[in-house]
Amino acid sequence: DCSSLPELLLAERAGLRGDAIMFTSNDTPIEEFRLARALGAVINLDDIGHIAYLAAGAGLPELLSFRYNPGAERAGNAIIGHPEEAKFGLTRAQLFRAYAEAQAHGVRRFGLHAMVASNELDPQYFVDTAAMLFGLVGELHERLGIRCEFVNIGGGIGIPYRPEQQPVDLARVSDGIRAAYEAMIAARGLAPLVLLMECGRVVTGPYGYLVTRVRHMKEGYKRFVGTDACMANLMRPGMYGAYHHVSVVGKEDIPADTLYDVTGSLCENNDKFAIDRA
Repeated sequence: DCSSLPELLLAERAGLRGDAIMFTSNDTPIEEFRLARALGAVINLDDIGHIAYLAAGAGLPELLSFRYNPGAERAGNAIIGHPEEAKFGLTRAQLFRAYAEAQAHGVRRFGLHAMVASNELDPQYFVDTAAMLFGLVGELHERLGIRCEFVNIGGGIGIPYRPEQQPVDLARVSDGIRAAYEAMIAARGLAPLVLLMECGRVVTGPYGYLVTRVRHMKEGYKRFVGTDACMANLMRPGMYGAYHHVSVVGKEDIPADTLYDVTGSLCENNDKFAIDRA
């Protein structure tokens, strides 16, 4: 899954081409669409206005996908935002118009995409998202005669950042989506339908650590632990208050009874890895 020119270049250097790449961008310059076309990537449009833009500047591909924004139909979260407030994707009305317009331009192969949550730990969320998209696949077939080749239910499978949290039950996700597929796709004669996901965090996230060293301890109106890392090394806490567990190597069993802000040295007051953390 790529969303920018640098990511397309990285994918190319990694030896990926064709449908191994899905290009899901927004506010996209035409140069990036041209590179995606040259690589044979699956282009996933975020804006109904991009159909004519892509057609004029790079040509429409044989296979085209659209990103659906369900609005209030699905709840988002603090990381990706509530769908009705997000800048991503097409409304329901726009979605059906977009497929019809693409058909009129000669496109005959289609996919469907949605990404409405990030770092979600509830397995039912992904089952419900898949069912929502399976329903749209059926509607597209009934209203426009379109047989979608794939559905991409996005990423968003979370990982337990807090010690008390549990990982997502992937078997429950799989079983739930399979049941929805059988009832809503296979039973309606719409199979085969390829199911895709973008599981970056759950594949890599549990195995990465930021190792930093304490430089200074400071007492002012609060107590601060200054480290030799900063938010340039780990952006999530400073950007949107994401929780990352902090351990002191070799002192895990010592009682934690004093509150500190764990900070970096950038000249930004949100350069903090933890706030009021014992």
